[in-house]
Amino acid sequence: MYSVQYYFRAMMNEIYEILFHTNEALYAIVSENVWEAYLVLFLIIFLETGLIVFPFLPGDGLLFSAGVIAASSEMSILLLVPILIVAAILGNHFNYRIGKQVGNGIEHSKNRFVRKYLVKSIITTRKFYQKHGKKSIIIGRFFPVIRTYIPFLAGTVKFDYPIFNTYTIIGSLIWVPFFTLTGYFLGEITWIKDNFELIFLGLIVVTLIPFFYAAIKTMFFGRKMRD
Repeated sequence: MYSVQYYFRAMMNEIYEILFHTNEALYAIVSENVWEAYLVLFLIIFLETGLIVFPFLPGDGLLFSAGVIAASSEMSILLLVPILIVAAILGNHFNYRIGKQVGNGIEHSKNRFVRKYLVKSIITTRKFYQKHGKKSIIIGRFFPVIRTYIPFLAGTVKFDYPIFNTYTIIGSLIWVPFFTLTGYFLGEITWIKDNFELIFLGLIVVTLIPFFYAAIKTMFFGRKMRD
């Protein structure tokens, strides 16, 4: 019998292949075992939204790719979309819970450095969420890296959980179908088939532009204000 470690390694290898050889890897998994494909896709979306150490996972591009594969394989779009919506919702909630535990630890810490700097950061972040929390949960879904940290920070500042839950569901119901169905309905176009890898990379780059723009803007104006 195979051990849990064996299956874990096998799953990680498949995730690696999907990240770097998306189209071919997904087709291979679907042709071998479509249910395993659902599971791997579920895990990738869950990990990207559920753990702050996985912001590099390509959620948007992967959703588009999954839609393309579903259009030309035995993978069902009617199953795929709900499965990935659930993955996105559960990922956000898991990340929120982790953030809440971290926030509790910071606020009750007796360390002078933590009390002086990190608690102030929590207070500032809490004010941001009180003002922009609802829309940030929805809009943040469409930006890599940002969508990984928004639920974590929401938990850290103990953002109102019922509101977080509502807007997490709304954001997931918009984000997953948007990219998945786009891939599903456009995936059969010859030009898209011939330039699939380019489109996949393009989606990653385009969705990262606002993040880098905001980071550069913050660095530039922050330095200017200090000068």
